[in-house]
Amino acid sequence: MLHDFQQSHQQDIQTITQVLAKITNRTPAQIKPLLDAMLKRLIEPQQRPFYETATPTQWSIVFQEWVDSHRTLNLLTLSDEAISRESIYGDK
Repeated sequence: MLHDFQQSHQQDIQTITQVLAKITNRTPAQIKPLLDAMLKRLIEPQQRPFYETATPTQWSIVFQEWVDSHRTLNLLTLSDEAISRESIYGDK
């Protein structure tokens, strides 16, 4: 799709490249990849975000991967005694 657009608007793209090169003090070779990337984002259809297209199974898999990624951290855990009601509130 981008290639077809570039072919049909070749003269305009060259003009834009020259103008951008002139106003940014960059060479056309430096401008062209940036312009191509911008045109690609503007012209090609955007992929819908994961949250719009994911199935419940896909959500489950991604969530489990996220949980597993946190298990690799060596975090200290509190004992049952440390988080018991008695240790929190003391003797009243």
